[in-house]
Amino acid sequence: MGVYLSTPKTEKHSGDGGDDRLRYGLASMQGWRTTMEDAHTALPSLDDCTSFFGVYDGHGGKAVSKFCAKHLHLQVLKNEAYSSGDLATSVLKSFFRMDEMMKGQRGWRELAELGDKGQKFAGMLEGIIWSPKPGDSDKPEDSWTEEGPHSTFPGPTSGSTACVAIIRNDELIVANAGDSRCVLSRKGQAYDLSKDHKPDLDAEKERILSAGGFIVAGRVNGSLNLARAIGDMELKQNELLPAERQIVTAEPELNTIKLSEDDEFIILACDGIWDCMTSQEVVDFVHKEMNTEDSLSAVCEKLLDHCLAPVSGGDGCDNMTVILVQFKKPSKSAATSSTDQSVSSEMRPNELDDGPSDPSK
Repeated sequence: MGVYLSTPKTEKHSGDGGDDRLRYGLASMQGWRTTMEDAHTALPSLDDCTSFFGVYDGHGGKAVSKFCAKHLHLQVLKNEAYSSGDLATSVLKSFFRMDEMMKGQRGWRELAELGDKGQKFAGMLEGIIWSPKPGDSDKPEDSWTEEGPHSTFPGPTSGSTACVAIIRNDELIVANAGDSRCVLSRKGQAYDLSKDHKPDLDAEKERILSAGGFIVAGRVNGSLNLARAIGDMELKQNELLPAERQIVTAEPELNTIKLSEDDEFIILACDGIWDCMTSQEVVDFVHKEMNTEDSLSAVCEKLLDHCLAPVSGGDGCDNMTVILVQFKKPSKSAATSSTDQSVSSEMRPNELDDGPSDPSK
């Protein structure tokens, strides 16, 4: 049936976790698609005071999304800006770093090992042959460079969205590239904390055209229905332009929010969810299910089943991944006037009739 199976794969990969500040549940499902190209990361303790959650929706294969799930949070930790407390800069640079790391011999090998079965053995074999051995090099142990037959590999033609939420104390930073989305529930009202980067947005269209690209039927160069993504290196080949001005860019849009006692949870999900429900509809669904379910992963599983199409074709047939992060209420000593905080210009409530609003307006 083309890109669809004759019957959907409804088995779910689910999990729960948390710490003294939050708890989370997650679930993912292949659905009607012939392959599963979503990936995710859930780390309630990236360090002693920081949590990291990310969803990655791959296209053209699963290798790039899995690469991001494996490496992006580690690059956030390694970036020198992180140690100085500049979370926004560390995550910004880590998105661009993904594209750099996927080039060359090491990039090719890692992508091969993470990709389809046919390439896994080749990647593992080259790892045995070409990986630096202890004592072979005076480079640092975490050096990414390898020599080998794919040293000139320009990077993958496949790609992935990336929507990441980093929570440190009462600060929430959302970084997004693509059309996965992060939504905050504040007193039951949905607020989009990320923007869906579609080619028809004015800012995206201007960059695409200025870089020499074009848009046909809502797709960049007639193929990709996203304006920002990690990977897709054939759309990032203009040597006269910086990475943030390429036809497609990995540059994340950043949003920093100060959390208050009114904030209940955030939802990170791939477009397999948002194609079927508005942000407010998802928030309402989660609130309803949390009244009867103790496990957050069970709430996520019910959301996937609710979005799954009864027949193949159209909305509800994509891979689906969702992470639900619930904030635990702070002690009175930690409460501040932030409970009276007004909604910032980067957060706009969604209207059920109109669907998700543009958070940048």
